[in-house]
Amino acid sequence: MNLNVHVAHEACPLNLAPTSSTTAALVMGDALAVALLEARGFTAEDFAFSHPGGALGRRLLLKVENVMHSGDELPHVQRGTLLKDALMEMTRKGLGMTVILEADGRLAGVFTDGDLRRTLDRTIDIHTATIDAVMTPHGKTARPEMLAAEALKIMEDHKIGALVVVNHDDRPIGALNMHDLLRAGVM
Repeated sequence: MNLNVHVAHEACPLNLAPTSSTTAALVMGDALAVALLEARGFTAEDFAFSHPGGALGRRLLLKVENVMHSGDELPHVQRGTLLKDALMEMTRKGLGMTVILEADGRLAGVFTDGDLRRTLDRTIDIHTATIDAVMTPHGKTARPEMLAAEALKIMEDHKIGALVVVNHDDRPIGALNMHDLLRAGVM
């Protein structure tokens, strides 16, 4: 059996330089490689393990839990907190956002630098307003076991700079932002 990738005419006006024929050979090589990958059940994880140090390997192996801020690094306040106190928590933790928690510890919302700019446009008094009046309810979230590249896609799709990481009970356990993904080599 043979695979014929013969071309009748090269793209070269003199029909001399191998232009169309080299393209046909490349296409056939790619098609054979893809067919072999599928036949062997080669996965993205297999590729990542073969190339762990490169950018593609990082995109395929790195999980949100590997880059998120958690524990004492997670900025958070309770519902009803004064906006000025939430801003102080944001400043202390340096992520450009804070998580707002329900009394039972579940995610109530998020407040970001962008929310602050929108709040200032509304001429709300930051000394007397509570976080409840200006937060984004719930917000976009990620799971710790999610690939960091998936978290990046969520941020890009929704034009946001940070994500809250929640567990299966919708309780915040971490947060990450674009800078974390950039430092990790995901972008």
